[in-house]
Amino acid sequence: MSATTHALAAPTAQLAAEGASEHRPLIITLFSLFVVITLAVTVWAGRRTKDATDFYAGGRQFSGFQNGLAISGDYMSAASFLGIAGAIALSGYDGFLYSIGFLVAWLVALLLVAEPLRNSGRYTMGDVLAYRMRQRPVRTAAGVSTIIVSIFYLLAQMVGAGALVALLLGITGEAGKNLIVVFVGIIMILYVTIGGMKGTTWVQMIKACLLIGGTVIITVLVFHKFNWNLSTLLGAAAENSGKGAAFLEPGLKYGATATSKIDFLSLGIALVLGTAGLPHILIRFYTVPTAKAARKSVNWAIGIIGVFYLMTIALGFGAAALLTPKTITDSNAAGNTAAPLLAQEIGGGADSTGGAVLLAMISAVAFATILAVVAGLTLASSSSFAHDLYANVIRKGQATEKEEVKAARVSAVIIGAVAIGLGIFAGKLNVAGLVALAFAVAASANLPTLLYSLFWKRFTTTGALWSIYGGLVSSVLLVFFSPVVTGKETSMFPGVDFAWFPLENPGLISIPLGFLLGWVGSLLSRDETAGGKKYAELEIRSMTGLGAH
Repeated sequence: MSATTHALAAPTAQLAAEGASEHRPLIITLFSLFVVITLAVTVWAGRRTKDATDFYAGGRQFSGFQNGLAISGDYMSAASFLGIAGAIALSGYDGFLYSIGFLVAWLVALLLVAEPLRNSGRYTMGDVLAYRMRQRPVRTAAGVSTIIVSIFYLLAQMVGAGALVALLLGITGEAGKNLIVVFVGIIMILYVTIGGMKGTTWVQMIKACLLIGGTVIITVLVFHKFNWNLSTLLGAAAENSGKGAAFLEPGLKYGATATSKIDFLSLGIALVLGTAGLPHILIRFYTVPTAKAARKSVNWAIGIIGVFYLMTIALGFGAAALLTPKTITDSNAAGNTAAPLLAQEIGGGADSTGGAVLLAMISAVAFATILAVVAGLTLASSSSFAHDLYANVIRKGQATEKEEVKAARVSAVIIGAVAIGLGIFAGKLNVAGLVALAFAVAASANLPTLLYSLFWKRFTTTGALWSIYGGLVSSVLLVFFSPVVTGKETSMFPGVDFAWFPLENPGLISIPLGFLLGWVGSLLSRDETAGGKKYAELEIRSMTGLGAH
């Protein structure tokens, strides 16, 4: 990288903020417009939410295409739009592996869990487990796991919101960024408490259309800039990155040491297996009326998500080609603002109206992404608390539907407050990395239990508890004692160091452990309610939909 490039890099992020400040009324107008429209949709949907089925599953009235669009909106989070673009812009080929992992993960969800889950449960993962096992212990475990996974995922969205809005409004102080996180938390709580699943689904559908539309615009402009030649784009990205050919080859981020190579393997396993255990994705399968519609919704989601992840090539490598690494990291150390900065640059630069319009548009789309995903996550965790923990464990099945929905709304407020508190401490972490942690926890605790319950006759309540709690505790503990939390400048708590686990993603250890504990726990215990007739009923139901709600 030339001396001139270094000299120009420092003020570029400042120019981005200045360009944003000149057109701040436009930015605030677009933000406000989206929030007002989606809140209006939420209120409209809330008035049509009459009972628990409406609140938890949207009345099971959405078509396969609608649910596929909503799943896409739920899945294409701040990690996809902000984190992956930043990871590619700073790490090249290794960053693009996030896109591949997220996309391949959908095939696992389609082949293993989509249809059987829709046929077997009512509102939550706990319904599937409780069908053939002891209700209270497995529902408690499922509820705890759902809430913890959702909070990990919520952290990523909060971090993305803080980085994005701070860039646009020129906020540099920690207090201002914390207020942004609080604002996002309040909006997401309103979405869930007012609209339930109906309101959340419509918000996710709107957001998916906006995200795909915005990404298409940037992709077209980037390829037009490089004469519609992918090779030219990649070559410019490699040259401008300062890494040369290494930028386009494996190993820039995950190949320097043996530990980083193992970390990459751990990340890959977590990404591919995690989707099928994510609570906010799993509950989407309950919103369609039939198993056929569930399959169709996943097919639509794969198509939409596949197109989007292909376009992350333009987002990430376009940012690498047109922005210097210092420009990106000056704005946000983890690269979370690479996509908005690219939009501004491709639109004409920080001092142009076109740049400001594109920056405002893409940032509003990213903000929409964050709000829609946090609403889905909050709904998943509050539903699990109300349906699994409150109604079936605390009230032992005696709660009315009205009481259950009220408990869900109260828990949404509490979970939102927890996410706000934790989000304030995670501001320096890359959102794609944070989501990968949520995937690891989901794949360690939820996926083994679901697969064993659906496909293994010998699986018992003890096996389910060992699998959920073992996978959950091991993954969370390994994350806590990893460089994600302490020991590095980009850690959650950089000032201290008690990290003894060398990997940033625990999946390589915790996922096999979750499967192993479920198997061992089942072999060492006897549970007359788990196998036999109950398993046969579940098997028929999961494969045919007979008796499904």
